[in-house]
Amino acid sequence: MGDRHEHEHPHGHGHGRGPASEHEHAHDHPHPHDHSPTGLRHRLAHLFTPHSHETADKLDSALESSVRGMRALWVSLAVLGLTALAQAVVVVASGSVALLGDTVHNTADALTAVPLGIAFVLGRRAATRRFTYGYGRAEDLAGIAIVLTIAASAAFAAWTAVDRLLDPRPMQQIPAVAVAALVGFAGNEWVARYRIRVGRAIGSAALMADGLHARTDGFTSLAVLLSAGGAALGWQLADPIVGLAITAAITLMLRDAAREVFRRVMDAVDPALVDRAEEALREVEGVREVGELRLRWIGHRLRAEVAVVVDGEATVRQAHAIAVDAEHALLHAVPRLTAALVHADPAPEPGEADPHHALAHHAAA
Repeated sequence: MGDRHEHEHPHGHGHGRGPASEHEHAHDHPHPHDHSPTGLRHRLAHLFTPHSHETADKLDSALESSVRGMRALWVSLAVLGLTALAQAVVVVASGSVALLGDTVHNTADALTAVPLGIAFVLGRRAATRRFTYGYGRAEDLAGIAIVLTIAASAAFAAWTAVDRLLDPRPMQQIPAVAVAALVGFAGNEWVARYRIRVGRAIGSAALMADGLHARTDGFTSLAVLLSAGGAALGWQLADPIVGLAITAAITLMLRDAAREVFRRVMDAVDPALVDRAEEALREVEGVREVGELRLRWIGHRLRAEVAVVVDGEATVRQAHAIAVDAEHALLHAVPRLTAALVHADPAPEPGEADPHHALAHHAAA
């Protein structure tokens, strides 16, 4: 017996659960890192820990259901784009590879919103007879595009820095490079404050976390000041060395992004979610055992398939009621879960043949 309910109530973006649903609001509360003055250690650690480019981390129910939240996302990314453009002008005039690395970093951050935005628009489309699970997988394709963008930016920054290291040249327009570094910091800090303010207003943890990430990126821009300072003191290698350091930061970001995208494409989930789901199912009245349990991401939403063992003497209606209770428990226990297919198996009797034996040769094939 299977029981399946689509808990995807319409809202402003046409898919997922909106304010009408209590499930996600009850349990989906990701918390950003502590960036208060008392969390100095966390802030310093965050400087060397690249933030996630996993698409599921970019959106939450509060953000996607709020026009103000989506506007904040695009406005802040436009500011990052303008910041990178201003820096690019100075790069051409100065030839600074450290500033080039920071410009590429900011550009990559801005450009990653394009495939994510396209995927989000596609994900709002309803499921069809061909795409029976909808278009949420477009976010996985967006993740691949993001990884390729970061990889290209890292390769370009590395090539330029190594070339300058092998063939040192004096930096031109040193004051302009210093100003551009400050512009990069100011742009990221403005974006950070804007995202955090709007995120708090609409209750979006994802937007607040992105704001904290932008604040961290601002320190990368400040590193360019070291390059300008070294050049002003006549140390020509300062520029390519800082450029390589920024390239290393982009590479670390690439590593984490590639890992997350690979896991998503391979239908990987956090094992803690599986443990959480099994624990919730075992507490459901009428569930004797939990059999096979599978979770998979469809875009930034989770789906579940699970078999539970119930009393063999239960009626169809009783088994169905247990399956509904099991699904309800899952929706409350597992963040971002939108649908579950619950199959009720009767508890085996002594000497009774396994009713699934007839399917064994299909599984083996």
